Amino acid sequence: MAAPTILVFDSGLGGLTVYREIAAARPDARLIYSADDEAFPYGPMEESKLILRVLAVVGALIEKHRPDLAVIACNTASTIVLPDLRARFTLPFVGTVPAIKPACAASATRRVSVLGTEATVQREYTRKLIAEFANGTDVTLIGSARLARFAEAELRGEPVADREIADEIAGCFIDSDGRRTDTVVLACTHYPLLLHRFRQVEPWPVTYLDPAPAIARRVGQLLGPARDAEPGLSAQMVTTLGQKPPAELEKALFSFGIKEFGGISV
Repeated sequence: MAAPTILVFDSGLGGLTVYREIAAARPDARLIYSADDEAFPYGPMEESKLILRVLAVVGALIEKHRPDLAVIACNTASTIVLPDLRARFTLPFVGTVPAIKPACAASATRRVSVLGTEATVQREYTRKLIAEFANGTDVTLIGSARLARFAEAELRGEPVADREIADEIAGCFIDSDGRRTDTVVLACTHYPLLLHRFRQVEPWPVTYLDPAPAIARRVGQLLGPARDAEPGLSAQMVTTLGQKPPAELEKALFSFGIKEFGGISV
């Protein structure tokens, strides 16, 4: 039986954190990682334009690469475009949503923060998750306009100063009424790329919830058990700008197992 093809899609490089978990769980699969770098970041984009953009890019990717399953490794795109993608295309889609339910269930202090892009924390979808699953937990929404770009700079070997990271996450840490935040939901796939930086500047230790392992498990449920890996399977990165990555970024991508690069026209 032919190896399954899995498409992992994001506006930029954040979806690599999801790709990494899927690659580890499914060595039998052909993996296509796609970044819509021409339109990055998605957060400020008007919803109607974002829907049309993602439908066009994902449609072109499906036509070219014929995946068996697609993962939308972007919270912003998932909360807005998934219904339209599922209505238009027949293959299974796995989305990325803030891990609010498990965070509230696991919090000992009943104080959780959701760290996402400004767009994600403003979505009605996010607020509905809180209303449904908070169960008495105090949930603080923190939107960052800069962390996604900081994460991409980190991969390119251009890390920002500690104080800039600290400023972006400071609002997550609440200490009042004898209770401290003990859980932070990483509601943007870029943010796990900065996890080591968060831990360096956090005012006290917390648990950071990354949705990537759960996404990889869902992929496995939909595709069935992994088979023996075929020899010579390779991972490819496809971007809308179609430019070869600079040396430092290319080195970082090699560490994810990506050694082939291409472009897609929309």
